[in-house]
Amino acid sequence: MALDTQGILAAVTIAMYIPFLFVSIRLVMKYGMSRGDGWVLLLVFSIIRVLGGALLVAAEDITPANIGLYIGGYALESSGLSPLLLCTLGLLHSMFQTPDGFSRYNRQFRLLQILGMIALILTITGISNETGSSSSSGWNTMRRVGVILFCALYIILVGICVYVWTQVGFVMRYRKQLLKAISIALPFLAIRTLYSVLSTFSSDSFSITGTTESNTSDLAKFNVLTGEWQIYLVMDMLMEYAVVIIYAVAGIMLPLNEDYKPADSYQDEYLLSRPQM
Repeated sequence: MALDTQGILAAVTIAMYIPFLFVSIRLVMKYGMSRGDGWVLLLVFSIIRVLGGALLVAAEDITPANIGLYIGGYALESSGLSPLLLCTLGLLHSMFQTPDGFSRYNRQFRLLQILGMIALILTITGISNETGSSSSSGWNTMRRVGVILFCALYIILVGICVYVWTQVGFVMRYRKQLLKAISIALPFLAIRTLYSVLSTFSSDSFSITGTTESNTSDLAKFNVLTGEWQIYLVMDMLMEYAVVIIYAVAGIMLPLNEDYKPADSYQDEYLLSRPQM
């Protein structure tokens, strides 16, 4: 069975993120689990994108149609924003680390992680139940609350980034370079978050059956199911890919573990590098 536009985009997503699965695994191995929460979530995001794309491709290839595959695929599509936001949160948290590995504001960042997880649960629950429910207004509200929380989390991320720049003199050497990468990625993440908001509010229901009413909303073109695929490609897929590329390149190129070296080691390196008289 030939794939439609959504199926082709799902197949492209798989091809885009399979390489990043291996890149993300390398980053997790490089920085470890304890110091690399952001990198772990980058791996989680890549897995979600590959798995979600596979479910959507399989859904179009199987006859008769398997609604469960569509629900799973689109639930993963909508929930992918969560690990990307939480990845950014984890990377920003590393700005508050000291050379001895101590992290400040752990409780505050933990609360923000919980906020992201709540948004994720609301989004997935809303989509999963709304597609099979005859009374979907409550599930639709849940889905909208989830995406609003995503939006709030993004605004908080921007605030944290601005605050770190005001305190950049206290940020470790290579994390200052990582902060630049995060700052470059934030505008792309803003467009991706905006698309989630517009898509969620583009209709009063989320149904993948062929019996949906025509969407006459002013935001109909942003709908992930029935909207214009060009908008989805630019505001969703390409924006996510830009963020992932920026983080992956920064993680590979920057020797972030060097920030944990004792201060006297830098002095030793300096003395060794001085020309002998």
